[in-house]
Amino acid sequence: MGTAERYEAPEAGEAATAEAQRGPQAPDRDIPADIPAMEAEGQAIRTEEQTEAGLTEAEEQAYYRPLWVEEPASRRRLPDPVRMSAVRAVIIIALTLIQAMVAFLCTLAGSWLAFPMVLSSVASTVVATWGALDVWVTRQVWNQRNGVVSVPSSTARALRRERRRARRQERTTERAKERIRRQGGGAGQLSHS
Repeated sequence: MGTAERYEAPEAGEAATAEAQRGPQAPDRDIPADIPAMEAEGQAIRTEEQTEAGLTEAEEQAYYRPLWVEEPASRRRLPDPVRMSAVRAVIIIALTLIQAMVAFLCTLAGSWLAFPMVLSSVASTVVATWGALDVWVTRQVWNQRNGVVSVPSSTARALRRERRRARRQERTTERAKERIRRQGGGAGQLSHS
């Protein structure tokens, strides 16, 4: 915004009036705050342009197409423990690769740091292998515990079966207690027969 606009110069007075008639603006980059009204206005302008130019529906699609089309995710998100171990493994592997590269460059340069870096790179490779195996083991454990693996030997299926059996047993004992309470509560009353 220039000095002339700030102090309402005589020639800027007409521009300020036009600005006020246009409507509220976002504080940055002259983006209109009232977007639905602007979209409707843009739609009207497009239809006028279509009728003037004689555009067909296919040509109009080519004229106005979105930058991207959102598609649903093809795969579900990883479970939290698996994702955490995967992130940990990626960080460890990245650091190991950097360390191996530094060891290689130190060896080429003939630096005294080459030998310690080679030894630590070997140790880091062992840790990186552990990190990659940790992702696999964590995923298998999560699948086993949460019943994603659908095989007869799945522990999760047996656990669910046991939980269902325990819940069923609790419900039957609750019903029996309630029945006894109802029958025992009326012991001091006369029968209706």
